[in-house]
Order: sequence, then C-alpha cells, then structure tokens
Amino acid sequence: MKKEYYSFSLYESNRFARIIQLIFGIICIAVAFIWLFMNLKTSGSSLDFWVTILFLIGFGSWQINYGLGFATKFIEISKNYIRLKKNSILPVRQINAADISSIRVYPLNLIILLKNGKKVNLRFGTTYTNDISRIKDSVLKFASVNNINAEVKTEKL
Repeated sequence: MKKEYYSFSLYESNRFARIIQLIFGIICIAVAFIWLFMNLKTSGSSLDFWVTILFLIGFGSWQINYGLGFATKFIEISKNYIRLKKNSILPVRQINAADISSIRVYPLNLIILLKNGKKVNLRFGTTYTNDISRIKDSVLKFASVNNINAEVKTEKL
C-alpha cells in the first residue's frame, strides 16, 4: 500500500500567496511591538491598548503559521500508520496500526477506536465531498492490510 495524502484545505495556496501571508504576519507583529513601545507610557493601563496588542500579535502569528505551511489540515494514510491533522492549530497526530482496535466508517464521519479505550473522531462534513469516498476506501484498505476490524455504518435520521 502506497502512502496517500488528502488535504482538507478549501484551496491550495500557491507560493506567492504564502509569501504574502508570511510578510503580512511579520508586519502585524512589528506594528504591535512598535505600537507597544510608542504608547506604553501614555496608555499602558488601558484595556483597549492591550487587546489591540494581543490581537495584532495573535493574528500575525496565525498568518505566519499559514504562510509557513504549518496550518494545513490533512489525513495521510500509509501502510503502517495514519497521520491526521484535523485542526490548523493543533499538531499532527500519528496513529500506528498496532494501536488501533477498530474503525467505524459513517457517511460523514470516521471514528478510530484505539486499544487504550480512546477514540479519534474525524468529521468530514459536506465541504470535502469529492474526497470523502476516496478517503473511506483508503481507510478500509488500510484496515484490511493491517487486519483491523472495520465497520461501515449508516446513520438514520
């Protein structure tokens, strides 16, 4: 089984867009620090001042994170593991085949039950309709290669 990668991004940003995001993030953080040093003595105790500084630093950091490519959401299915990043802020989670007890596949949901009793839930929603069936097929293939119990379930309304 070869490694399969599925992106959950609505659009793939090109190099130019990522450079612009990176530059904009650096500018936001620079403006925050300039604003901090220029106005610290005059309005240092104001809540508006600190909210503005925190917003500029947070937004700048977020832009830099996207510009560097660390915020892309994806699922990567290999022969021995599944790598999953379902949130743009949290780190990548790797789930080894030896740690999985079973997999439940729903129409818009994927639940991986681990041997330690925890479960990993991946909600597809209706945004990635083109990739849902391919991801399900890849996960079922992964389960059969690694002798993992996989159930395809339907949800009733």
